[in-house]
Amino acid sequence: MDAVRIISGTAVPLDRSDVDTDQIIPSDWLKRVERTGFEKGLFSEWRDEPDFVLNREEHAGATILVAGPNFGTGSSREHAVWAIQQYGFRAVVSPRFGPIFVNNATNCGLVPVVVDAELGERLLREIEADPTLELTVDIDRRTLEVPALGITAEFPLSDSIRHRLLNGLDDIGVTLTHADDIAGYETSRPAWLPTTA
Repeated sequence: MDAVRIISGTAVPLDRSDVDTDQIIPSDWLKRVERTGFEKGLFSEWRDEPDFVLNREEHAGATILVAGPNFGTGSSREHAVWAIQQYGFRAVVSPRFGPIFVNNATNCGLVPVVVDAELGERLLREIEADPTLELTVDIDRRTLEVPALGITAEFPLSDSIRHRLLNGLDDIGVTLTHADDIAGYETSRPAWLPTTA
């Protein structure tokens, strides 16, 4: 996983609430063996609508997804996170996330930014009015900024998740930070393991 420090860019306003993981990536995409190509399945059932927000040219290249409340609810599905990341998003902003989605997101380096409902609604309206509006997510400072609007808002992020994101550590990476302790433990094991002699 790559380290994530600052994410700056334009955003896509997904003005829908209660978006579950089956809407993010429909279940037929879960049959894939490889871990690539999921961006094609992102919101695939909605992308058939010509006016769906991801189909609009003015939002091409956006790196932040701004969603309504209750984003990422439903079943545990890493594929949902992979689809969001492979489409090009590096952070998702919402007033509320499904807890399993947050765990999967932070394990993969996707930043979930929780904002209050009033700010979430304002961001949706401002981005709809001006698709060129730039947002900045600072993981170290735990802030979301919209300089053109004079907005700076803190968002919750535990110290451990912040450390993992800033240092690019997934679960395996965290384990490997204890490699010396693990090696020391393994060298002492033969002395107390049972024998068949």
